[in-house]
Amino acid sequence: MKRLHVHVSVPNFKQGIEFYRTLFDQEPAVAKTDYAKWMLDDPAVNFAISAGSGNKGVNHLGLQVDTDEEVDAIRQRLQSAHIIGMEENDANCCYANSNKYWTMDPAGIPWEQFHTLSEIPTFGDSADTGIEAGACGCTPASYIKNTVAGCCT
Repeated sequence: MKRLHVHVSVPNFKQGIEFYRTLFDQEPAVAKTDYAKWMLDDPAVNFAISAGSGNKGVNHLGLQVDTDEEVDAIRQRLQSAHIIGMEENDANCCYANSNKYWTMDPAGIPWEQFHTLSEIPTFGDSADTGIEAGACGCTPASYIKNTVAGCCT
């Protein structure tokens, strides 16, 4: 099953929790001091918010899948269409360890295709993954900075 992933950076984390708790009419499946995630079934969405990036609004979008083979199939499809991307395996971010494939849409929005392997006790581990500390959403900073919107087609 594919699940749409939406990650929003919020300027006031407590207000964000209250707003989305009310909007979705449910408690977050994961609730930390700087990150919360709702796993919605209708529609099938992994919706996350986080604090601390210095930005607000959509951080990135993505597709969460059940297997590494599904991530690889998406990667192959994108590469066949000459859409530039970046593989990121064994990544620690957002309180999870995952295998990922990142790309950028023509509007400049980062897209994360990922399979979660396990939960971890911290938001991330920038020392091992090359992810910019405080990058809220764990978007690989070097990839985002070096990718130009529209280059992917």
